[in-house]
Amino acid sequence: VQLQASGGGLVQAGGSLRLSCTVSARTYNNVAVGWFRQAPGKEREFVGSFHWNGDRTDYADSVKGRFTISKDNAKNTAYLQMSNLRPEDTAVYYCAAKRSSVYLYDRSDYDYWGQGTQVTVSS
Repeated sequence: VQLQASGGGLVQAGGSLRLSCTVSARTYNNVAVGWFRQAPGKEREFVGSFHWNGDRTDYADSVKGRFTISKDNAKNTAYLQMSNLRPEDTAVYYCAAKRSSVYLYDRSDYDYWGQGTQVTVSS
């Protein structure tokens, strides 16, 4: 599985940004996908996750109600729509994947990672 994240940038507080993660896999059955972020000096933390063939999405409490995960099967792309951004959302955002039939929330659970995209929210 290969992943490529894009869409980061600089945005003012209260603004919105949409990240994309192109997922390349031989098959998309049993592929769990997660979004994570890492701020300077902090550990990489869970943002949200979904299962490629599932309907459920899960979010960290810190982003619930502001961030939305979606996907476009035709483009093999997952999206992280971020709204009402705050300065504390500033981080490098990563997408990750693992061949698994269950939903995953810990960074150590994932085998494949994209290169990360920087999101900076100014106050």
